[in-house]
Amino acid sequence: MGFLIDTCVWIDVEQGVLSPADVAMVTGNDVVYLSPVTLAELKFGAEVATDPAVRQKRLVALRRLQRKPLLSIDAATGITFGELVAGLKLSGKGYRRRVQDLWLASQAVQHGFTLLTRNADDFMDIPALEVAII
Repeated sequence: MGFLIDTCVWIDVEQGVLSPADVAMVTGNDVVYLSPVTLAELKFGAEVATDPAVRQKRLVALRRLQRKPLLSIDAATGITFGELVAGLKLSGKGYRRRVQDLWLASQAVQHGFTLLTRNADDFMDIPALEVAII
């Protein structure tokens, strides 16, 4: 078993809203993984920062997070993503505004991992996804 951590959790740890110990209380001894989606979201946040000090702080945090084990996005992830998105569309639920969240969910489902998030509403309608809220 393992945990895939939603981008919002990484941001809250870096901003001091959560501590690494808070995350460890939920994840225990399980392995914690990073997604390329999270790397993209964090890089975007750094690049659009207008304050050079904020940009630098975000880039340092991004480099630090890159030491975590990374889950690749592969063909099986793509198949899982297609199934999840089709299921949401067919059930009349929205999916277009949360593509990044759906990629994270697809990775978690594919690997049988729990997705740790602070935004439960983004993931509660995704079948087969185990979500932990922090």
